[in-house]
Amino acid sequence: MQNDNNKKSYTDIDNGAELSLEQNFRVISPGRMVAKRFFKSKLSIAGLIMIIFVFMFSFIGPLIVDRTWGYKETQVFKIERNTDMVTIAHFTAADGKEYSYYDKSKTLVIFKAPPSKEHWLGTDTSGFDIFTRLMYGGRISLIISFIVIFLETIIGIILGGLAGYFGKWVDQVIMRIVDIFACLPGLPILLVLSATISSIESIPAEHRIYYMMAFLTLMGWTGVARIVRGQILMLREQEYMMAAETTGISPLNKIFRHLVPNTMPQLIVVATLGLGGVILYESTLSYLGLGVPFPRAAWGSMIALADPSKGQEILASYPNMWVPAGILIVITVLGFSFIGDGLRDAFDPRMKR
Repeated sequence: MQNDNNKKSYTDIDNGAELSLEQNFRVISPGRMVAKRFFKSKLSIAGLIMIIFVFMFSFIGPLIVDRTWGYKETQVFKIERNTDMVTIAHFTAADGKEYSYYDKSKTLVIFKAPPSKEHWLGTDTSGFDIFTRLMYGGRISLIISFIVIFLETIIGIILGGLAGYFGKWVDQVIMRIVDIFACLPGLPILLVLSATISSIESIPAEHRIYYMMAFLTLMGWTGVARIVRGQILMLREQEYMMAAETTGISPLNKIFRHLVPNTMPQLIVVATLGLGGVILYESTLSYLGLGVPFPRAAWGSMIALADPSKGQEILASYPNMWVPAGILIVITVLGFSFIGDGLRDAFDPRMKR
């Protein structure tokens, strides 16, 4: 009887210990652990705030401006001011006498208007509202960057997955293609291709943006393919893949249902860091007149108004036309970089902070 009582007391103690452990400790899922690490970083939070601001400014801002002021992206504003300017002209008439002509102007039409209550950042050389065009320019940059990164990721996953899983001659062929594209100078080739497309009259100006996205995708998928290949080379020898061999599933199912999902953390980090680079490429091409065609707005083309080769007037006297676009580019690229760094640290299991 004494042994039974002891066993019962030990069982009660064990059950109580298990309950106390369950009460004191909670099992945290991998997703929550990543989120916890991410939000511990001040730079990650700062980057997230930057990107949220840019998205709200670019996608919600135009709706508010349209409802409040009714301003459009390509709406021309002619600012008229009352003036007392008098123009005097002297001339000699047919009778040989000299006469003076006086012209007193009451209004003056201004396109490069300074900031005011109606136009917070003024108007540009074409009479467009700068503040409104900054919003629409952000839409263009963000949409292009996300589409390009999505296409790059898809191509990189397919080719990198095939190379990593099958190996041998498949790996050799795909990786040699990757090496060729990786050795090409990206920006000069993009400039040449964009200039070539611009010179073809049969291609409408509004369609050039699609060719630009295709060129950016073609030059940027190699990094994703390398990462996917390296991860699959490591993962295909794991025990769960050996168990999958016994089920008789096809190689494509093994690659895209079992191997590729395990590379997603690395792909998310690469995609986030790549967004800033695509925005810089798009802004550079727009600055050089090879991106989004006029009169559509783009941050790069707005900065191009201050091109020194076209004169120093706007660069020196009208910073409201080009400085805000430069600031938004810096905020967007820094925001994506901070988020990418934060995700890289959050997905790294060796990070303890």
